[in-house]
Amino acid sequence: MVTRGERGVEVRKNESFSLASYLEEKRLIVESALDSSLVIGNPAKIYEAMRYSLLAGGKRLRPILCLATCELMGGSLEMALPTACALEMIHTMSLIHDDLPAMDNDDYRRGKLTNHKVFGEDIAILAGDGLLAYAFEYVATQTRNVPPLQILEVIARLGRTVGAAGLVGGQVLDLESEGKPDISAETLGFIHTQKTGSLLETSVVSGAVLAGAKAEDIAKLARYAQNIGLAFQIIDDVLDITATKEELGKTAGKDLQAQKATYPSLWGIEESRQQAQQLIDSAIGELSGYDEAAEPLRAIAEYIVNRKN
Repeated sequence: MVTRGERGVEVRKNESFSLASYLEEKRLIVESALDSSLVIGNPAKIYEAMRYSLLAGGKRLRPILCLATCELMGGSLEMALPTACALEMIHTMSLIHDDLPAMDNDDYRRGKLTNHKVFGEDIAILAGDGLLAYAFEYVATQTRNVPPLQILEVIARLGRTVGAAGLVGGQVLDLESEGKPDISAETLGFIHTQKTGSLLETSVVSGAVLAGAKAEDIAKLARYAQNIGLAFQIIDDVLDITATKEELGKTAGKDLQAQKATYPSLWGIEESRQQAQQLIDSAIGELSGYDEAAEPLRAIAEYIVNRKN
């Protein structure tokens, strides 16, 4: 059964697990760690801009996925928390830059004015740069009780994820595709696998790597993450059409206004939802070999396809 839980989260209910409670518990842990991770320094303005967006709220889905996967593979929250924070720093950087006038040109994010609307475009760019650089420093200097080679692997994965082979490359193709009516489903899939899916995959896989997971487990979790990543973007495209600004916390209808290629423009809303559900079913199938310890990942997958923002 699917019901509406805390913070507007739609969750699958069973007798032993509440996703709403789990997400809230982990969100509070992440929020506290993020607040402690970045204190005001000199010059104060850049730190204020970085903290403005980093602490603006949000689902904290990427860090929570990292924590959940680390625990599933026998690791601890303490082992994964620095990487979880770094993932949110990188995600926040991508949002700050994505909202700039040269990119998606948005005024609101997470229900607040975007960074450049508060601090100016110059400081917003630098705030994103600062968060990106600090993410790598934070993993390298704050991770405890993890073998150095596993930390290095996480750092390498983060670098690839955020670069031309990942987020940056996907963003470039996304910009180049605006206003073009003949974008194929394959091209759109590639764009969003790089732009959105890559960071979600790294969030999941990094938690497993930190815990010392076997290669076969990492492969299963990577496939899980790839499926939920694409489903996440499909639902994002649907919500851009169906949700309000208040529900989204940002301007609705931006994709249509920018003439972006989206899944609803290719398939329609209902077919898009069906495709997302198939991806979620495949993702959950990758977890069939795990016991109840994988319930957070199963429930998060279902939440992704049923969410309202």
